[in-house]
Amino acid sequence: MSEPSQPYRTYSEVKLQQQQLLRKNVIDAACILLVEEGPEAVTVRRVAQKLSCSTKIIYSIFGSKDGLANEMYLDGCRLLAETFQQVPVTQNVLADLEALCWAYWEFARLHSAYYKMMFGGALSDFKPDEQSLEGTTTALSRILQTVIHAMELGALKEQNPLLVVRMLWSALHGVIHLQFAGHFLTVDMAQEVYAFTLRNTLDVCKPSSSPA
Repeated sequence: MSEPSQPYRTYSEVKLQQQQLLRKNVIDAACILLVEEGPEAVTVRRVAQKLSCSTKIIYSIFGSKDGLANEMYLDGCRLLAETFQQVPVTQNVLADLEALCWAYWEFARLHSAYYKMMFGGALSDFKPDEQSLEGTTTALSRILQTVIHAMELGALKEQNPLLVVRMLWSALHGVIHLQFAGHFLTVDMAQEVYAFTLRNTLDVCKPSSSPA
């Protein structure tokens, strides 16, 4: 007869569980402020008010506002990775790559507060740390894998795949950033520029024998 499962937790286990729950609650509260009121509302004082706790508790967990911002950044990276994972894999690798780039557009549209914090400098005094930058790399790994696969199939020229991803990212981010800044009269105009930029950036990477 098997031993019954332990019906209790040790003090250390309970304390750790409470710390993890509190940490998640703080991040969730900060993310809600970010989405509902914008990046300027994300302060330790406002988060503490939302949770009805002292700022000292938040500082004891994250060390600083930057520590909290880094956790929010990683939360955004997880959302971005999930967005990419929802894009199906097909037999057309270039169509898959385009679909991933449009998924990036959708992430910026649906999660604009996160996007502006992560890539638009919305929290002007925040600079992502090494862990956060690694989170970005992980989120973009699906695009990198697709670029590598396209090169293996001869759909893209053999070159540094990471440079290709960064070129795509930079070009597409530029369009999104301009849209957020109000430089396009309509969303349709921004989408047209985005599609044009995507198409021509990919064309540069194709073998010369590939059709335009």
